[in-house]
Amino acid sequence: MTATQPTETRPSIVRVVGASLVGTTVEWYDFFLYGVAASVVFGDLFFPKGEELTGTLLSFATFAVGFFARPIGGVVFGHFGDRLGRKQLLVLSLLMMGVATFAIGLLPTYAQVGALAPILLTVLRLIQGFALGGEWGGAVLIVSEHGDPARRGFWASWPQAGAPAGQLIANGVLAGLAAFQSDAAFDSWGWRIPFLLSAVLVLVGLWVRLRIEESPVFKEARAKAQDRPAERMPLLEVLTRYPREVLTAMGARMAENVSYYIFTIVIATYAKEQLGMGKSFALNAVLIGAAIHFFAIPLWGALSDRIGRRPVYLIGAVGVGVWAFVFIALVDTRNFALATLAVAVGLVLHGAMYGPQASFFTELFGTRVRYSGVSVGYQLASIFAGGLAPFIAVALLKAYDSGYAIAVYVAACAVVSIVAVTSYSETHRRDLTTL
Repeated sequence: MTATQPTETRPSIVRVVGASLVGTTVEWYDFFLYGVAASVVFGDLFFPKGEELTGTLLSFATFAVGFFARPIGGVVFGHFGDRLGRKQLLVLSLLMMGVATFAIGLLPTYAQVGALAPILLTVLRLIQGFALGGEWGGAVLIVSEHGDPARRGFWASWPQAGAPAGQLIANGVLAGLAAFQSDAAFDSWGWRIPFLLSAVLVLVGLWVRLRIEESPVFKEARAKAQDRPAERMPLLEVLTRYPREVLTAMGARMAENVSYYIFTIVIATYAKEQLGMGKSFALNAVLIGAAIHFFAIPLWGALSDRIGRRPVYLIGAVGVGVWAFVFIALVDTRNFALATLAVAVGLVLHGAMYGPQASFFTELFGTRVRYSGVSVGYQLASIFAGGLAPFIAVALLKAYDSGYAIAVYVAACAVVSIVAVTSYSETHRRDLTTL
């Protein structure tokens, strides 16, 4: 069916895209900052002293906790986003994330307060996860429901670019600090600076996000529903009417989510613990890869407007499944240029999934429950994919003492995504106003 959703002028859609991109960049900066810090300093600072990899595993366990909170955030924000609108919930999610991240920068360490330190860290991580659970759905929907349907994949991919942008800023700040500080100074207080800087980024994000208009597709749907009797909770309708779509979204995310955290988070632990490289080795490689990733995502999104979501997504799923083995081989050389190539190519292939993902998931659900649908499908997968990926990867490394065990894990997840995407029909010409 040819899409006929309301379109807006180019300045209007650019403003909406910009607001979504700034907001998602800030939120992902906060979220990824924790992941990078967990891989290089949190194991030593917030947990009892012991075997180094064991401390890292405990640190990644708190990293995973944030992912378990994300579906809850997705359900809560999705419910009110489908009832009240996209914009209000996007402002709230950004504010919650910023407060939690700023507070992490003020936390006492295990040496100072004992067991209270990891408890407080876990609570703040839960708040981060809850906020991010509501962020993604609203950010991609408000763009998808504003823009020209013929270019939906391109416009909706820009909020996705907030992930590498946030990663770029988080890794850049940490890499800069690590380069100009001694390890002792960085571990003592330097790591706190990026978390405290979050307050400035959040204020900028709020200022931009408060200036945009509500989604025209949502406003039209709400106007049509005013004279109708009250309907079921959006979550219940999603689970009863769209179970296949939820499972499709979850399956599609497996390769995308797992590969991303292997290529950007686990590499820091792998380089440090397995290869004996310094902190800056992996941080700088990811920094360069994230810059390339940022530009690759909208290009893949634009290509999905031309040839469809499925072909582009499958390029990425097959690609990361194969590249994972090359990735390990290149990083094992301990050569910075080759390690950077490993990360950059991995992230370009990841972008083939992440670019069209926003429009693909948006097109799976009807307007009345779209916020709930995309949030539940996206965030439930986060538990089994990204949330557990660093923990599983480090556990495999500890058990087999080989990075290729991690590559097999990525390849298995790629198979799941390939099956999920190929089993569902193409969506890129669907009309968001009539679903």
